[in-house]
Amino acid sequence: MRPSSRRLLISLVVSCALFMQSLDSTIIATALPVIARSLDESVLKLNVAITCYLLSLAVFIPISGWTADRFGARQVFSAAIGVFVLGSIGCGLSNSLGMLVVMRIVQGMGGAMMVPVGRLVLLRTVPKSELVQAMSFVSVPALIGPVIGPPLGGFIVTYWSWRWIFFINIPIGLIGVVLVNLVVRNVEEGTVRPFDFGGFVLTGIGLATLAFGFETIGRGALPLPLSLALLACGGVCIALYVRHARQAASPIIDLALFRIPTYSAATTGGFLFRTGTGALPFLMPLMLQVGFGLTPLASGLLTFAQALGAMTMKITVTPIIRTFGFRSVLAGNAAVSAAFIFAYSLFRPNTPHFVIFLLLLAGGFFRSLQMTSINTLSYADVPGPMLSRATSLTSMCQQLSQSVGVGTGALVLYALVATHGTTNLTPGDFSLALLAVGGISLSSVPLFLRMAPDAGAEVSGRQAAGSFAGKLPRSR
Repeated sequence: MRPSSRRLLISLVVSCALFMQSLDSTIIATALPVIARSLDESVLKLNVAITCYLLSLAVFIPISGWTADRFGARQVFSAAIGVFVLGSIGCGLSNSLGMLVVMRIVQGMGGAMMVPVGRLVLLRTVPKSELVQAMSFVSVPALIGPVIGPPLGGFIVTYWSWRWIFFINIPIGLIGVVLVNLVVRNVEEGTVRPFDFGGFVLTGIGLATLAFGFETIGRGALPLPLSLALLACGGVCIALYVRHARQAASPIIDLALFRIPTYSAATTGGFLFRTGTGALPFLMPLMLQVGFGLTPLASGLLTFAQALGAMTMKITVTPIIRTFGFRSVLAGNAAVSAAFIFAYSLFRPNTPHFVIFLLLLAGGFFRSLQMTSINTLSYADVPGPMLSRATSLTSMCQQLSQSVGVGTGALVLYALVATHGTTNLTPGDFSLALLAVGGISLSSVPLFLRMAPDAGAEVSGRQAAGSFAGKLPRSR
């Protein structure tokens, strides 16, 4: 097989694995009432299956980089897909809430390794000159998974059994395991860092409580004081970890990565951008169904426009970044993407559906361009020995930003309902929530503008790479 064909195949395998994980995070939400009736449980109790999956992701993502260094990226990636598929089979065969929860935790363990280690496989395979195109493949699943998950879940539970929500992962996973072992070389680091158990405990508790707190705040799943207590606990644990990381010889999450200007800008700016856009899969279907009175099918068909926009981005991302460079693309496109979110706040029940569709389509294109640019720039200047740590930290920030985004959108709606003294949401409430999350995405622009004009030049191909390599921090 030619090297170019092999790299393309690896990009597709990683992309499919990431899509499987992204889709599974959202597809179950639509099916909860049907699953609850099947298992003779209440919907509120069954929501713990979603929560435990998210908590499992949060706990195990930080150790993915160390695990890949210790056992080899190919071995871990292949095993992670296998664990995810086994968890899916267990979920599909579940006949009790307890079994479903345990199997969702197993799925989360596999997903926590699958996403960052999949990116690591890609980074160790694809030369930097081809990284933009490769990242365009793996950025799209994160955007289209949450969009098509709810309508696909609704279709499956309407015409098939809810168990097929999980069984559809089996053929994708099996093909992925075979292809990974055929086309990916197993690369292990020569020197493996000691396992940072103290850091693992602090990050696990901190990220789990933060994610759980943001997921529940504003939704009424827990009393507001309890959600705030979870957030406070998570904040304290993360603060303690920062102190721990400064003293530890081999911290599980290496904060030295933030000394790399391009990584720092892409991670911090990307966190703010993703926080705003991460609320859209929650707010848009809710606005269309609750605010505008559309059916779930009609809502799903409209929001699918975002997925179509994301997919069309792949053919244009490379020339755009090569022409304008990362700094201009990230700063300008963040403003454009935020403008589309602001435009969504103008939607009303009498807005023509084709107008909504076209704006969601265009917004999906620009958000996908932004995600690809951020994901690519994150690793543009990271030295090889630090790549595994970079994928872990990046995945951790991405997972947390999505929880913060959904939590922010829910909290704004909760506050608005409390102010007008009713339990009914109005189209105006969703408008204010969209303005709030759009403002968060817009706040990322100054962080991107701080970058050097030639940031990531070696990857973008816009001009010859600078002499940044000599300024990199030493790998611990």
